[in-house]
Amino acid sequence: MELDGRLVVVTGGTRGVGAGIARSFLEAGAEVVVCARRPPREPVCADGRTAAFAALDLRDPAAVQEFFDAAGRRYGRLDCLVNNAGGTPYRLLGEGEAQRHARVVELNLVAPMTASLSAYPLLREAHGSVVMIGSVSGTRPSPGTAAYGAAKAGLENLARSMAVEWAPEIRVNSLVLGMVRTELAHLHYGDEAGIAAVGATVPLGRLAEPGDVGAAAVFLASGRAGYVSGASLLVHGGGERPAFLDAATVNKEN
Repeated sequence: MELDGRLVVVTGGTRGVGAGIARSFLEAGAEVVVCARRPPREPVCADGRTAAFAALDLRDPAAVQEFFDAAGRRYGRLDCLVNNAGGTPYRLLGEGEAQRHARVVELNLVAPMTASLSAYPLLREAHGSVVMIGSVSGTRPSPGTAAYGAAKAGLENLARSMAVEWAPEIRVNSLVLGMVRTELAHLHYGDEAGIAAVGATVPLGRLAEPGDVGAAAVFLASGRAGYVSGASLLVHGGGERPAFLDAATVNKEN
């Protein structure tokens, strides 16, 4: 197996994209630990193997440090940290006080930095890697989720800086995600017809599946990406068709 004997930690790995990433690493032969504030409804499994779960609030630096210290004592190594935990409610900037927006930044930017710093000694010893889970929201305007977009933009820059500071022992890369179909997709896009309509706006004709993201994360953590660091890999199905192409009248039949 490609990652046989390796230990991978996936934050927020109990559902959605995180669970898909964890399953992909299990399929690649890695031992996987997922952490989140609450346990999964069902164990995260793949190929007859199950990810271990640890309860953890990533916004508690002392708890994060203890989690990685305990992982080091139990497993003796850490080969990859996937900073996946994050998210945001829809909230226009004028509809919430600064403190609410700051908590979004804390979860999506400060928490990954906290986890990475706590994991650093183990990753350095193993010559491991960090994979940041970013978003296209960090590369374009993000109305309604402005703090989230700002945090994801910062996360991508943080990864590039870490890649320079922590080389050559640790590689650091980002996955920049577009829309992903998860068990919560209906909350964002509506029923199956709505999900299909949104998927049709993507050049590849569908939303990503969590396994698509997982496969990309496994690649970045593997030896096949041994010379890839400081990179941002777009996992967005080709992106978005520019709106001006549909608005322009040139080259259109009357």
